[in-house]
Amino acid sequence: MTKMFFSPGWAPHVWIPSSSSFRNSMSLAEPAEKYLEVEQIGQGAFGTVSKGLNRATGGEAAIKKMSLRGQNRERAVNELLLLKDKKNPNIVNSLDSFLVDGDLWLVMEYMDGGTLQDVLRQTHMAEGEMVAVNQECLQGLDFLHGNPVIHRDLKSSNILLGMDGSVKLADFGLYAQLSPEQDQRRSMVGTAHWMAPEVVTSSPYGPKVDIWSFGIVTIEMVEGEPPYFKETRAMARALIQQNGTPQLQEPRRLLALLWDFLECSLEPDEERRWSAQELLQHPFLSSAKPLSSLTPLITAAKQLREQRRR
Repeated sequence: MTKMFFSPGWAPHVWIPSSSSFRNSMSLAEPAEKYLEVEQIGQGAFGTVSKGLNRATGGEAAIKKMSLRGQNRERAVNELLLLKDKKNPNIVNSLDSFLVDGDLWLVMEYMDGGTLQDVLRQTHMAEGEMVAVNQECLQGLDFLHGNPVIHRDLKSSNILLGMDGSVKLADFGLYAQLSPEQDQRRSMVGTAHWMAPEVVTSSPYGPKVDIWSFGIVTIEMVEGEPPYFKETRAMARALIQQNGTPQLQEPRRLLALLWDFLECSLEPDEERRWSAQELLQHPFLSSAKPLSSLTPLITAAKQLREQRRR
């Protein structure tokens, strides 16, 4: 856990990390001098996300504002420190960070295609498009697990897309850094419907919990939502523990390679579950379409959302 200290210049209920890594990550400039906020594009328990423009270059950016008050502070600091240290083409890139009135402002590259969830709610993906997304996600997970880091909250809303078809993992507030001394965790964290059986039962677990969540994302791409989505979080966790590998609504629609790929990802026994590196060699991935094939889907999803807002 990150150590915190009380800063006399801040309000009494605001705590900030004492680590030099955190302090060295902060920009001393005023964010308004560097970035122009254009519009709010997201909101959740963590805070808000706005689209911004770099005043000097005109480049687009996403500005994520997270409170350092209360229970949220560790999640905010986690995300900053991981994005500062881990750079990979399949992980959203951190550009800048600021402390503003008890909030951490994390400036990241702007992914103009929105989230994978946005696309899945509005459109249907062909198999080759699914494979393209899977390949990019697995490359990001392989990089994380090699570091070794567990994401612990992989789901379609935490996978960002670019209009060029680029695919990047995001939202690292719940990540866990492993070490030789602590090569497993057992905290029940994440989002219920994407949790692996070992997380639900609070058993010791490692990076392969992300592979299970990734398998659930693949089911989202096939069926539009994760298993047990209409159930409460408590019931979903109970069904994950009870049922093991989830059943699909229309399994006959799946081609043999996709079915095998899912079974390798959603193996209830963590030791037998494939790793990201192994899944990257699975023959299912040989049918990937170019990433540019995702652009029409992203465009269609944006247009349908706009129509429904009118």
